[in-house]
This record gives sequence, structure tokens and C-alpha cells, in this order.
Amino acid sequence: MTSAHWMGDPWGLFGFLVGLAFLALLVLALVALLRSTGDGGFGRGSPALRVVEERYARGEITREEFLERRRVLTGRPPEDGP
Repeated sequence: MTSAHWMGDPWGLFGFLVGLAFLALLVLALVALLRSTGDGGFGRGSPALRVVEERYARGEITREEFLERRRVLTGRPPEDGP
């Protein structure tokens, strides 16, 4: 018996290829699901949020302005605390 026994049976090869295609589709669906933000495009990695992060990094806006704008873009509730 060979190590690739399924190669002798055409239906075995077909089943293997169908299973492989199903696995590939499952992986692609999982990647697409993980990439989606689900919040209208203002989630992590959105262009608007990146602009705010860049402006904060360049010193164009204060920390408070950055936190407020990030909160608005991500839809998070206001943070309590000092």
C-alpha cells in the first residue's frame, strides 16, 4: 500500500479536493470576519482614526482632544477617572 492510497480511487481524489476547497473557503471567511469592524468603518484601523492618531503624534492636538476624538470615532462611552 502506498502512502497516498486515495490517489487510486477517483472519488477519493474528488472528495479530497472538495474538502480542501471547503477548508480554503472557511479560512477566507474567517479572515474576512476578523477584518470587518462592524461599526460603520470607524473601528480600529479606520482612516479617520489614523488621521487623529497621526495628528496627536505630530503634536497638533492635545491628549484630551485625541481621547475625545477617538472616543467619538470608536463609539466608546466616556471614560471615568482622573
